[in-house]
Amino acid sequence: MVNELIFATGNEHKVNELADILFLPSITVRSLKDMGYFHDIPETGDTLEENALIKARTISKSLRHYNVFSEDTGLEVTALDMAPGVNTARYAGESKDAYANMSLLLKNLEGKMDRTARFRTVIALLWEGQEYLFEGIVNGKIANELSGDEGFGYDPIFIPEGYESTFANIPPATKNTISHRYNAVSELSKFLKKELTSK
Repeated sequence: MVNELIFATGNEHKVNELADILFLPSITVRSLKDMGYFHDIPETGDTLEENALIKARTISKSLRHYNVFSEDTGLEVTALDMAPGVNTARYAGESKDAYANMSLLLKNLEGKMDRTARFRTVIALLWEGQEYLFEGIVNGKIANELSGDEGFGYDPIFIPEGYESTFANIPPATKNTISHRYNAVSELSKFLKKELTSK
């Protein structure tokens, strides 16, 4: 039996990254593009948890589908009082321009000695009528300048703990074993495996 699970995102980068992490032959993951859903979902929550739940609930209601999951990810910088946080994608404005976001972040860190930061991903899962939350974190620091061509978002300025290079300099196959999204998806995968084996 194959179960269908909808990933409530229009970000193809995230879909591809998740496909490399989540491997469950008994579950087929569908993107919003696969489902013909192209509407923007307002992210009006004050936390990553709220935004993830808003997206999952919206898609579940719109597509009349019980099994949906969504994620929201924030970059939390210690010296900036954990900003940009929930505003990570729109840090420099509604255009969601990655270069503008990184440029503003680096500017706001000028003169600050503490460059520690973390990426945090929250996954909201609606499964068989119940809601669940899973979290994944990767600690690190902010580089002094952009470096690397891999990845997306803030990857060119985030150096994960234990590495000397930014995420954008680390091969995707390696990143997908240490990233915040990997850690959150791993928790999701454990849950789904347990659910499927108990049926």
